[in-house]
Parts: sequence; structure tokens; C-alpha cells
Amino acid sequence: MKKILVTGALGQIGSELTEKLRETYGLDNVIGTDIRRVDGIEDKGPFEVVDVTKANQLVEVAKKYKVDTMMHLAALLSAKAEAFPKVAWDINMGGLIYALETARELDLKFFTPSSIGAFGPTTPRDQTPQDTLQRPTTMYGVNKVAGELLCDYYYNRFGVDTRGVRFPGLISYVAPPGGGTTDYAVEIYYEAVKNNAYTSYIAKGTYMDMMYMPDALNAIVQLMEADSEKLVHRNAFNISAMSAEPEDFANAIQKQIPDFKLSYNVDPIRQKIAESWPNSIDSQAAKNEWGFKAEYDIDRMTADMLDKIRGK
Repeated sequence: MKKILVTGALGQIGSELTEKLRETYGLDNVIGTDIRRVDGIEDKGPFEVVDVTKANQLVEVAKKYKVDTMMHLAALLSAKAEAFPKVAWDINMGGLIYALETARELDLKFFTPSSIGAFGPTTPRDQTPQDTLQRPTTMYGVNKVAGELLCDYYYNRFGVDTRGVRFPGLISYVAPPGGGTTDYAVEIYYEAVKNNAYTSYIAKGTYMDMMYMPDALNAIVQLMEADSEKLVHRNAFNISAMSAEPEDFANAIQKQIPDFKLSYNVDPIRQKIAESWPNSIDSQAAKNEWGFKAEYDIDRMTADMLDKIRGK
């Protein structure tokens, strides 16, 4: 990777990934794009307003900056996708195929993330295998399964160097939650610092895989730099750092804030989504094929999250 275009650069992953890539590959070698502009964004490096559902805009920007790699992150997340399924399809699938067509036309290396949302209620729930039954019951999940297959197709049919991971819930202090089912695991830290209490919309005992954002960013870079010949699965590697339920986060926080209190007011829509996902997934293929390893467990992550949020 020498010149990288990032779509969705103002989102939860994109905002932090763009910064990391600029630190690694040089400020002017990473072009951030999003459907909107925020004040001062150009001061941080090259930035263009791009609507990923407009094919010509992606091609024009990629040609303008002579990029060799595209990180396609623009998407509508799980809870918002359920509220606006047609919009989700247009953005998540329309944007993806235009991005893949741009990569095919310009011979770009290509990354886009999948998700544990690609699994469904009939998928094995514990230590979910890399290769398994995928019958999701949400629009977001349908998009992700279709996206995995589409990326495989562009690799097998056109030779596009597509790569991707199935992200678990991602936890970060930088960007605000973006409408995902696992966002409670971000909100709980902010509320712990502000109010010493949090009301979870996910029910007690609901396990989902999670990962701290620094591990997620490292995984993207590591996968993109990996030897192509060693990649068997390419586009949908299971990766995870921890399997946790709300009480696990509360217990970790209470080690730092002893009087923290957790209560519940379950959101039936997001709870139903959460219950359709695995309790834990098997990341062995990623470990074997490109050396994936998470550095943060829940206690180390919690200490860092609380410290960084207090600093904000």
C-alpha cells in the first residue's frame, strides 16, 4: 500500500483508521472521503466529499489521487439498517459494488469489513467456525453475507485483491456510537465517567464478541500487508478479542469505579438482533493465515477507555 483511499472516513472505524494510516504511510498518501464535510477536516490531510452510491464520484477521486488501495468503510449499521432497510441496501450494497468496480477498473487492492452480523440464529452459537451456516435475519446481516460473496466473486472472476474481516462489536473512545447493536459497550464507559451508572438496552446474559479499536486497526493493516499467497479465506476472517455480556463490562468498570451501577431497559429490536448473533467466534483461521492476535482483554481495555474518556 502506497496511496490509500478511505470511504466513510468520518465514521467510527474510518475516523481512527484514516489517522493510523496517515501515521504509517504519510499524511498525503491517505485520502479520506465521506458524504459530508466537517470543519477543519482538510487540515488533517487530503479529503473529498464522495457519495458512494454515485459510481462516477469514486472513480474520479481514485484517479485524481492515483491511489493503489481502497478501504471501503461507508455503510449503514445494524440498528439503523433495520429502521431503514431500503436505504441500507442502497448504501451497503450499491456502494460496495461501485467500490469494487472502481477497484477492478483501476487495479486497486481492496478492503471492506464484514461483521458477526453475517451470522444468524441457526449458526452455531459458541466458537462459531470460520466456515459455517449463514442465514441472518436482519437487513444488515443480509448485506454482509452478500458483500462477502461479492468480494469473493470479484477476486475469483476478475482477480481483484479483495480482503476483509468479520468484525465483532468495536469499542472506542474517539468516535460516538453509530447505530450498532453492540454500541452499548461504548456508551457504558461514557456513562460510567459522567454518571457512575448506565442503563443497558441489551439484556443481562447476552454474550457477543467485542474488540478494542486499536486491535481492530492493527488487524486491518496486518491483513492488508499479508502475503496474498497465504490467504485462503481472504474476505471474511473471523476475528475477536473477547466474548462479553453487560455484566462483564460492569464488573471491569467497578474495578476502576467501585460505585458504578448497571441497570436494564431492554430495546426489543436491538435485543432480537443480538440474540441472532453468536456468543463467541473462532478466530483460528486469521491466526493461522496472517498472524492475527488481539492485545487487549476486557480489563486492559476498560482501564484505557476510562482514562481516555476522562481526558476528553
